[in-house]
Amino acid sequence: MPGPVPCPAGGRPVTEGGTLLFVYEGCVFHLGDDVQVPKAGSRFLLRHLEVREDDEVLDWGTGAGFAAVLAARRAKRVVAIDIVPECVARARQNALLNGVADRVDVRLGDGYAPARGETFDLIVSGAPQMPTPPEREREDWMACADNGGVDGWAVLDKLIGGARAHLKPGGRLVFSLFGFLGERTARAKLEHAGLAAREVAREWQPFPRLGYERLEHIRAHDVERVLPGGVPRAVERLLLEGRRER
Repeated sequence: MPGPVPCPAGGRPVTEGGTLLFVYEGCVFHLGDDVQVPKAGSRFLLRHLEVREDDEVLDWGTGAGFAAVLAARRAKRVVAIDIVPECVARARQNALLNGVADRVDVRLGDGYAPARGETFDLIVSGAPQMPTPPEREREDWMACADNGGVDGWAVLDKLIGGARAHLKPGGRLVFSLFGFLGERTARAKLEHAGLAAREVAREWQPFPRLGYERLEHIRAHDVERVLPGGVPRAVERLLLEGRRER
């Protein structure tokens, strides 16, 4: 098994002997045909991920375990969950590869079910949120990684709606959001779920390729009219926090 290699600025995929590796912040991630290289939104989340000493962390929709492994370098423990069996297997492998398998508990299941009855200091997620026309629905792992339902909120609503019951008092839910889904809408959903909303970070990123393919569908669900006319070259990405105050 390959050992750690120096991390290039910002992280990049590296091939070694036919194995695809992704190196980031001193950690090495083994990828394969069943897990995506981290996209711009995932890297944005990782750059701003704040984990405190002795935090208990839930990585909701872990994928290949990027956030779980990075969080485990400081956290007391990390529970990483995903609905895709291939992702669960890859996340376990990456926790072992980076020497944090003793602090990362990877579980298979839908939504919060694998963590039923548990509470955390931090829930982190880059949940799928690309608006998906019904005729574009697929069940393969790659589609699951992007599919946010018709309006982009299907998975995010599940994440936000169940968060309070799984947060300790003072605990935080942190997640990334496409700007065209609506910052005001997101804040209202957090507050409705009993969480105090706060912006952690924001940045402009290249407009996603998949978004160009679905541009008219996205415009139809851009309720806050964020997207400019014509063909957009960039999209604003937000990192939002919902805090359980008591």
